[in-house]
Amino acid sequence: MSEESPEVVLKKETKNSVPLIKIRNARKWFPIKAGLFSPVSAHVRAVDGVDLDIQRGETVGIVGESGCGKTTLGRLVMGLIPMTEGTIQFGGKDIGEINRKELRRRLQIVFQDPGGSMNPRMSVRSIIGEPLLVNGLADGAELTKNVAELLSIVGLQPNHMTRFPHEFSGGQKQRIALARALSLDPEFILLDEPTSALDVSVQAQVLNLLDSIQKERGLTFIFITHSLNVVNHISDRVAVMYLGKIVEIAETDDLFANPAHPYTHALLSAIPQPSLDETKKERIVLSGDVPSPANPPSGCSFHTRCPIAVAGKCDVDEPELQTIIGGHKVACHFPVEAGGSLPVLND
Repeated sequence: MSEESPEVVLKKETKNSVPLIKIRNARKWFPIKAGLFSPVSAHVRAVDGVDLDIQRGETVGIVGESGCGKTTLGRLVMGLIPMTEGTIQFGGKDIGEINRKELRRRLQIVFQDPGGSMNPRMSVRSIIGEPLLVNGLADGAELTKNVAELLSIVGLQPNHMTRFPHEFSGGQKQRIALARALSLDPEFILLDEPTSALDVSVQAQVLNLLDSIQKERGLTFIFITHSLNVVNHISDRVAVMYLGKIVEIAETDDLFANPAHPYTHALLSAIPQPSLDETKKERIVLSGDVPSPANPPSGCSFHTRCPIAVAGKCDVDEPELQTIIGGHKVACHFPVEAGGSLPVLND
């Protein structure tokens, strides 16, 4: 009998185990004031009631338009900002009850702009080695050895540790940022648009690097991005956010093949198609602008732009995130059936 690969075993364990991260009714409302000492007049509902389970060893992609709450949700998971309401558990324990030093060792983040997260006066050795030094894990020659090993893991040379951030390209800086995130051997890494500022060829290199590192170390990722092609390549599941809420979540292949929410249909229709592709998709152009998160519409938050909204239902009742088949969930009163399509709107 042939033995199953470690990757297959990991996926089986993942489906049956307790989620590494468990988010329930997470809300983050930012107060609006006319002046410093003025009373709160309203709130920006950046994240407005999110439920999400992230299994150990998987990659969950989070997509949506700018301002939908993707990054704010990521910062809540990292414990970087306090929640207005709800709970987030990591490894079965509320993140507020985990020692901050322990939390920083177990959860790491890679930012969109790697150069902006690095001190230009520090060498690469100091940048990558600082977490080891602060946590008392290595010093001196041992620290230098660890930094050299981390640089090799991310595809850089050990002699790069004597250089400074301005001497590297964008792709190399992102590799340095990843090496720093790996230095404390975390269980989870939040990747906040790590490839958006990179050339396409460099994006592919970084994505392949992330994939190989995840398989070797059994890491768990949240991958925040605008690029649907990128999320299709790297994610096991994809969550679509709109105005602070998750409106659809499914396994990547299922979401791309059978989108159920009208907003997801519109996003997928915007993916560029090769000019020689005979099966050209019709572009779905949504009418109107994204509503303000400080004054969201009643009922379904998407009904003001939805081509299939029904008056008296969608503008009154807020849909819940419900399972339609398997692990495919959607928050819509009239989800599109598998293989179905939306009416095409003109500009």
